[in-house]
Amino acid sequence: MGSPAMSIDEVVEDIMRLNKSLPIRPGIDEVEAAKSLIMNVDKEEKMKLETIARQNKRKDVPGELFKILQEMQRNSTEFQSKEQKREASKLLDLENVHYLFDELIQRASKCLSANTSSASSRNSSSLSLANSSSFSGSSFNSPATTSTTASFYSEKEPVKVSELVTRDDSYLKKATTSFQMDGISVGVRSGNASSAPQIVDSTLKSTTGEDGEKMSLINLASLIEVSAKKGTKELILQRKLSEQLEWIPDSLGKLSNLMTLDLSDNRIAVLPTTIGGLSSLQKLDLHGNKIVELPDSVGDLLNLVYLDLSGNSPKTLPLTLARLTHLEELDLSSNMLSVLPETVGSLVSLRKLTVETNDLEELPHTIGQCTSLKELRADYNRLKALPEAVGRIGSLEILSVRYNNIRQLPTTMASLTSLKELNVSFNELESVPESLCFATTLVKLNISNNFADLQSLPRSIGNLEMLEELDMSNNQIRIIPDSFRMLSHLRVLKTEGNPLEVPPGNVVEMGAQAVVQHMADLVEKRDVKSQPVKQKKSWAQICCFSRSNKRKRNGIDYVQA
Repeated sequence: MGSPAMSIDEVVEDIMRLNKSLPIRPGIDEVEAAKSLIMNVDKEEKMKLETIARQNKRKDVPGELFKILQEMQRNSTEFQSKEQKREASKLLDLENVHYLFDELIQRASKCLSANTSSASSRNSSSLSLANSSSFSGSSFNSPATTSTTASFYSEKEPVKVSELVTRDDSYLKKATTSFQMDGISVGVRSGNASSAPQIVDSTLKSTTGEDGEKMSLINLASLIEVSAKKGTKELILQRKLSEQLEWIPDSLGKLSNLMTLDLSDNRIAVLPTTIGGLSSLQKLDLHGNKIVELPDSVGDLLNLVYLDLSGNSPKTLPLTLARLTHLEELDLSSNMLSVLPETVGSLVSLRKLTVETNDLEELPHTIGQCTSLKELRADYNRLKALPEAVGRIGSLEILSVRYNNIRQLPTTMASLTSLKELNVSFNELESVPESLCFATTLVKLNISNNFADLQSLPRSIGNLEMLEELDMSNNQIRIIPDSFRMLSHLRVLKTEGNPLEVPPGNVVEMGAQAVVQHMADLVEKRDVKSQPVKQKKSWAQICCFSRSNKRKRNGIDYVQA
């Protein structure tokens, strides 16, 4: 026995039900982002496969073994590309289904319009189908439109399926996908839709981490498209990206109005070469990622003022950094740099340079050309010396080179007329040059923990009349020089770990100014003792005559006049 025959209303109802069962239709920006993403992934895959094909083997490597390696590399590359395109492909598939359903509903509506029997059923069914088509995939119901479906579509220009552009008029009126910096919302629609993130298809959802919702690759690509159209000036994505997301889409280069970009604390390994298209960018924060190499196009960011690349893995820097003549702050700490390029001297606007925790053995002599530099931090490296050119940085106020292997400071230290803080602790310093004592603006000096190497202070240390803090702990200093008495502003003095003889320990315990006063008293007493004493004649010497002044005449003594 066959199933019961379906009426027109039942057929229309089933058509509507199937249409409404689809997940929410992707926004225009999401579709464009997906298309762009797939194109970029295909381009990258092609480049990788070409690189694999160009590989050469040594003569001692069996040909078959080498072919196995290349085959595995190709398959791995293709698999990774497929994974990267997975979300974008699903989104485009969903858009294709919506487009197909629109076409089918249009056909159904025409079919009903052609049916002259049952006018009331025709009108209500046709109207229902028109509404179903107009709001396909939306999360809310809208009042019926007054025009028929046929006339509604006749006003539209024909669109190719391959272009993935909808005929859905209400879809063009829907609110576009919205993203928030402190809580990313994806697929939010207007009307009765909830303000919470809504993506019906679970395969298109953002991944969720411990810190909340994380952005997938397609989410990021969509955000870039939206931001490009809005002319967004600030994009903060710190800790927002999925842990599986290791690269940024090429579409990033579309953000020509962007002034601040924060991609910090993610797992990005590769930046697109199109980053050079961010012509308005002033602040770029990339710290805490896995970036191995900066693209040369970074040198095209001519308006960049702040660049933070700390906590990544680059071993070298592109020479094009020299073009960043407006750069004021550069943080390269906690990387794997073994050398700084000579072109660093071209950064004439640089005010703060941080290169601590790297593998640097020297700083380039061109550092002396950074005439705006106020703060230089190169702690935790393998520096053996500082270049004499450091003395040409008259603007330098803070110099910190802790935990290195420095034995001598440059003799040009006297030229650092703005220097306020100097930290050379935990080195192999053998002496502090007398020339340093001409840097009379110095306020803080730390020469601690040079251990057996440092045995004395410069004799003219008293010239540093503005000195407020001196840390000389854990060295082999026995005597503080006399000029120490001139340090009238000294308020912090650390001397522990030294075999001090002058001043004695009980004086040191009384504080910095007690030591200054002790040295002043000591010098004064020494000066008094060293003055020659004029001897006075006794009464006996006055009253008696010396033998040399006496002569005898006729046996009688007399005093020669």
